[in-house]
Amino acid sequence: MNADRRIIVPLDVADEADAIALVEQLPQVSFWKVGLELFTSTGPKILQELKSRQKRIFLDLKFHDIPNTVAGACRVAAHYGVDLLTIHATAGRDALKAATDGVQTGAAQAGVEPPKLIAITLLTSISSRQLAFDLRIPLELPEYALEMALMAQETGLDGAVCSPQEVAQLRDSCGSDFVLVCPGVRPTWADKGDQKRSLTPKQALQAGANYLVIGRPITAAAEPELAWKKICDELATVT
Repeated sequence: MNADRRIIVPLDVADEADAIALVEQLPQVSFWKVGLELFTSTGPKILQELKSRQKRIFLDLKFHDIPNTVAGACRVAAHYGVDLLTIHATAGRDALKAATDGVQTGAAQAGVEPPKLIAITLLTSISSRQLAFDLRIPLELPEYALEMALMAQETGLDGAVCSPQEVAQLRDSCGSDFVLVCPGVRPTWADKGDQKRSLTPKQALQAGANYLVIGRPITAAAEPELAWKKICDELATVT
């Protein structure tokens, strides 16, 4: 896969007009992320717009609820024909199993390919200290992320979202077919913002990531097109 097809750019904007403006500003981008803010604003309309432009879609709603509710949400989301869909691993084993069933059922009902169901191991804004002292989880952060990924894999999920700093360990433990998506990726020339566990795009791919979610270094740049090209050029040498 070409490096530019492994970059997912978030549509972290408040409404459909701003989202379409960004898509039109960056026609080279083939994979877009729709998160809570935009989906809450537009509903599935933005997904239909992206699909009409032959774009791939990461629907990042991070479902977290009881098994029955999660199953229903995943069944409906699968109707949209998106490529990736997220659920929090902390919803638990039963909810993860229900989600996988819901995705398969919904895709079959709609006659589309089911999305890859991806587990959130731990939000990349959370540090080791916050994991220990705020969330009261008595595991080291890499061990916790690995446990969440392994549970997701055991319950039939296709992959996990993790920080770049955990991706090498997850790749070694979960194998080559497990899809690893890394947000919190920052080029050396970009501000880290609220990301606590970051690597450069090149380092993340070399560590074993399948996809990189790169937002503000591109979308908040003075010239987003040039920022996109600069990142793609940096990744061109990664095999």
